[in-house]
Amino acid sequence: MIGTLTRTLAGALLARANYLVQAGRARLAPSSAAHLAAAALAAYKAGAVDAAVRHGERALELDPMFEPVHQMLFRMFLHGEDKHALLPRLHQQLQPRTYVEIGVETGASLRLALPGTQALGIDPQPKLAKPLPPNARVFTQTSDEFFERHDLRAELKGRPVDLALIDGMHLFEYALRDFMNLERYCAPGSTILIDDCFAHDRRTAQRKRVLRFWTGDVWKLVVLLKKYRPDLSIRTIAAPETGLCVVRNLDPASRFIADHLEQLCDEFMALDYAYLEKDRAGKLNLFPNDWEKIRPLLDSARQL
Repeated sequence: MIGTLTRTLAGALLARANYLVQAGRARLAPSSAAHLAAAALAAYKAGAVDAAVRHGERALELDPMFEPVHQMLFRMFLHGEDKHALLPRLHQQLQPRTYVEIGVETGASLRLALPGTQALGIDPQPKLAKPLPPNARVFTQTSDEFFERHDLRAELKGRPVDLALIDGMHLFEYALRDFMNLERYCAPGSTILIDDCFAHDRRTAQRKRVLRFWTGDVWKLVVLLKKYRPDLSIRTIAAPETGLCVVRNLDPASRFIADHLEQLCDEFMALDYAYLEKDRAGKLNLFPNDWEKIRPLLDSARQL
């Protein structure tokens, strides 16, 4: 992976330097984005990941559209097949009877549900690219509206949620409420997946979208669950481009989040992105994107 990063970024740096020279704009000053990107690459090759991230982020502050730096920052941590390749494996391994997806968009991931799975999507403005299979349906509502107006277990014909994906608003408090509302309809052996939980730089982790690539501050949900719900099993699979958190050992009877929702929102809304500057992988429970290592996480017997 280091070799690929070296070749990709080195080529981009050379092209950027040539452009600057030809345009007569500047020399490659120590404070330039290209210089900082080169420093980031050197630090990464030396094994100083925190320093590499710091240099890379400074480069993006100067040149937010320096795409190879974005690529470098997430490839430092994320690798292997992406979410859309990983999700079918999870469905096949877990064989869920029920699947709930918050944030449907085009329906691509909702259509991954197996034919025998009762699938339900929630999205206020779905943009379905193809018709859904007969085992899937979509509620055109926000997730807050859905959980206020519907009994999810009744919608699933009395069954608990076996598998769920949170992929809606890229904002911490929405993801927190979605997790809280889903868990109470789960069983101890169910699985909740959280997308967009591994932020790779400050701008893409902002609460307001400023670039095409955007994770928002969903990463805070992982930090919260680690701190206040040690009973959960939490692993963030290192899947490009934004990680996929797998949460198990769920407790549908837990009232901790509901009873402390306002305080939790206040605490973690105030948590700055700088929290991730050191040991990002450890703080977000990053787990290798290796199916032979992921599969044992899912092998515990389903308790319904």
